[in-house]
Amino acid sequence: MLQPIKDIFKAENFPDLLVGLSAADDAAVYRLDEERAIVTTIDFFPPVVDDPYDFGAIAAANALSDIYAMGGKVLFAINLLAYPDDLDKDIVREILRGGAETVAEAGGVIAGGHSVTDKEPKYGLAVTGLVHPDRIMTKGGSKPGDAIFLTKPLGAGVVTTALKQSIADAVDVEAAVASMKLLNKDAALVAQVVGATSATDITGFGLTGHAHEMAHLGHVAFRISTDKLPWLPGAIRYAGENAFPGGTWRNKEFFEKWTSFAPGISQVVEDLLFTPETSGGLLLTVPQSNVAAATKRLPDASLIGIVTEGDGQIEFV
Repeated sequence: MLQPIKDIFKAENFPDLLVGLSAADDAAVYRLDEERAIVTTIDFFPPVVDDPYDFGAIAAANALSDIYAMGGKVLFAINLLAYPDDLDKDIVREILRGGAETVAEAGGVIAGGHSVTDKEPKYGLAVTGLVHPDRIMTKGGSKPGDAIFLTKPLGAGVVTTALKQSIADAVDVEAAVASMKLLNKDAALVAQVVGATSATDITGFGLTGHAHEMAHLGHVAFRISTDKLPWLPGAIRYAGENAFPGGTWRNKEFFEKWTSFAPGISQVVEDLLFTPETSGGLLLTVPQSNVAAATKRLPDASLIGIVTEGDGQIEFV
């Protein structure tokens, strides 16, 4: 959507804009001086779960995740809120409380906000963070031979869709909510320590889409082992019951040209790999020399594949 305005802002005229429109990434980065750069992002969406507090917390964690994907520290956030005039104000307060407590957990502060009237509730944040200009993590940078790590299980998209279809078990929803509310803060700190060569967070484009972005910008290919992928409880079952969000098919139509699947991978799993996620984990590439350290420091992460020669291809084996 931003491509039509890209040429208005010539990169050579903004030398301190270290990450902007020239290459799609998770957040913009603007250098203040040799030691500091501002990281800024924005994200909001309609409810994915029924509980208003959980919705606020998930939306906030999702927005904060872009700061972590760039290697940044959260400073402050601005609320973005839309809701119908007739929505119970206690619900609105719970959404905002969920978001505020999540920002506080991140070590940041809510510094303001803006609300509008809309037919459907929507909530999210504009977030500002700080990063050293020499320690920015971007989607590009992967090298052949790097290991690929995923720090959260997949499947939130089908679990929340199953919830909307009233076919989800409460225990599965609870696990998905806990995963979506979990901040990527600690994983991002470890990524810096182990020298991650590239990073992104898994959200609306699903694993395949975000992996392609990383591979494309790094001029490499990703080989991912499907038997190493972590799944949320119930995810594969709900996918088998066709609880796919609509974004699955848009993602598949766009990204499948860069994607291949080994024989034996089921159609259900193939479709799951295109399914949008909400507040997913970090997808990291790490040099082989640091795999042991990454495995030790990221005990809940999964080593899912390896970077190979190529230019944007994703191979599932």
